[in-house]
Amino acid sequence: MKTAVSTSLTRRSVVAALALAAASTAVLPADNALAQAKKTTAEKSLYERLGGVFAIAAVIDHFSDAVVKNPIVGKKSRNPQLRKWHTKNLERLPGLKFMRTLWVCDVSGGPFKFVATKPGTTPLGLEEAHRDLRISPAEFDEVAAELGRTLDHFKIPKPEKTEVLEAFAAHKDEVTAGYVKRG
Repeated sequence: MKTAVSTSLTRRSVVAALALAAASTAVLPADNALAQAKKTTAEKSLYERLGGVFAIAAVIDHFSDAVVKNPIVGKKSRNPQLRKWHTKNLERLPGLKFMRTLWVCDVSGGPFKFVATKPGTTPLGLEEAHRDLRISPAEFDEVAAELGRTLDHFKIPKPEKTEVLEAFAAHKDEVTAGYVKRG
């Protein structure tokens, strides 16, 4: 149903643009009318293109459960802090899913705003929330890979998947700020 609606809206936009372009006596020149129609479609935020809060929440729910089960960063992680969090703090997982959903909604241009529970030096405060977990760059990359697998599971189109992963990757330094090389 959603695909039919999206296709229908796209067709309407194209038909409207063509009608405006064909009307040589229109207030806007034809080139501007077509550009205006393309602009409306292209200006949808990532939040809108992902399907809004309910679709984002479904992805986060699946992703969060997958991270807990992931052998590198979940319950069986070699990182003692991650292993402890994923075995002894799971009562906090519903709240974490909620906060992750707010974060994705916020960074993707949605109407919901994420406020860090432990503010840090960046507006989203990710370094303080993750510092005690001592997440290594390789562990961060595995979480990013898990996110990619989740986006594939939900058949997120490549352009949106790329944007989500780029937004995630942009915070790597914050999330790994507490990492101290083990050994």
